Order: sequence, then C-alpha cells, then structure tokens
Amino acid sequence: MSRISSAVAQRQHSIGTLIERMKPQIARALPKHMDPDRLARVAMTVLRQSPQLGQCTPESFLGALMTCAQLGLEPGPLGHAYLVPYGREVTFVPGYRGLLELARRSGQIKTIAAHVVKQHDEFEFELGLEPKLVHRPALRDRGDTTHVYAVVHYRDGGYDMEVMSRDEVETIRGRSRAGKTGPWVTDWDEMARKTVLRRLAKRMPMSVELAQALAQDERVRVDIDPSDLDVTPPVDEDTTTTGGDVVDGEVVAEPEPSDWPETAQPGGEA
Repeated sequence: MSRISSAVAQRQHSIGTLIERMKPQIARALPKHMDPDRLARVAMTVLRQSPQLGQCTPESFLGALMTCAQLGLEPGPLGHAYLVPYGREVTFVPGYRGLLELARRSGQIKTIAAHVVKQHDEFEFELGLEPKLVHRPALRDRGDTTHVYAVVHYRDGGYDMEVMSRDEVETIRGRSRAGKTGPWVTDWDEMARKTVLRRLAKRMPMSVELAQALAQDERVRVDIDPSDLDVTPPVDEDTTTTGGDVVDGEVVAEPEPSDWPETAQPGGEA
C-alpha cells in the first residue's frame, strides 16, 4: 500500500470513528422512521466506494452527513442524496428521489413526477392558456435523451408542468461545480429529472425541508468540529486543495441569480 493510499485509509477510519461518536446527534436530527445505525452504515459504504471522499476534510463530510440526517434523506444508491467530493470538501447534493420525497411533505401535492424523453418517443407539448403535454415512450430502442419534464398535480385540482431540452439541462450542468463528477457522470437522467423538478419547485408550495434542501444543494457545511468529538484525523500532506474560493466555510462557485429558487439561497440548479 502506497503512502497516499495508506493516508486515505487512515482518514476513512478516523471519519468512521467520528460518525460513531456523532450517532447521538444524528439520532436527534433524524425523523422517527429512520435509524441512526443504518445511516452510519450507509455513510461508511459510500465512503469506501468513493476513495476521493477519504481525501476530503472530516468537517465537510460530517456536515454533509448531518444535512442528510436533518432532511431525512439517505445518501447512496437510493438516489435520495449524494455526498460529492469537490477538491478537499464534501458537498451535499440532493437527488431527484429526495426532492420528490421532500416536495410531498408540503401536504398540498397529490402527485408529482419527472420523466426523460428519448429520441424515438412520441412527444409534444404546448404552453399558453391551455397547456398540453403528450408523451408516449417507444417500446424499444428509445435512443438518447432529448428532453426532460416534470408535472405536479395539487390536491385542490390544479396542476403545473416544466419542460427542458437536453441543451438547457447541459447548460445548468456546466454551471454546477459537481458537473464533472459524481451523479452527473453516473446517473445523467436522474440528475436531469432533478434539474427540471428544481426549476418547477420555484412555483410550487414548499415544505420547510424542500426549501432547506434547495438552499443546501452543492453547499459545503463545516459547522461540525471533529475536535469536539475528541478525535484528531490524520492529514495527508501530499493532497492539494482545489476548487473555488472559500468564504465562511463554504466553497463559492455560484450560478447566476436568475436561476435561484425564490425561497432558497444560491447552490446551483442541478
């Protein structure tokens, strides 16, 4: 084992120790239906599967994990949330399925969904006084994604929709500091669904948790000090810091204000 990989393994072990010590805090933050032991196991699995996370600061990893706990979202394969390395910091990225879950908590939504449109699907939509959307997926050989859309039906009988082209989604991805790594690389369609859902959310009634998730999207949170947990993690001197400027513990790489949700702080529309 090389000196660098050994340092990463040591850092992973230290972060695991920190997670164990944080369990009481995690348990207090989690909603009743979630188990702190399971969240800790999932976090360690994500850490082992993403070696780059082991090179990030423990403060940012713990901060992202605590954000997951407070929102009741599980990181990892379920697609509720992702822990994405950005330089030496871990960013919290809510997933499409996570935003769906949080949107439903407003109590005003009957159904909500987002879908991708493929090249050989039958698809048409109209805006105006009587909006219309028709999507008939091809039964086989659907081709590449061309559009993505989200539709919400409210309990009072109203509805709303948002449609984006692939180029529009790619423009948003280009402004995202996580656009070249993580779920944008491995799960493009899921991130496209999230992007259009995030845009639709500007006009939706928001639960407190949804507003918080949008505000924390791609943010770095370092308000948890490992020294408070009596563990001093090793420092890899050979790992250099990359990424945006850091202001008040957050990496600054913001999108244009025109794309921010009205009830959220900047964090990127992705």
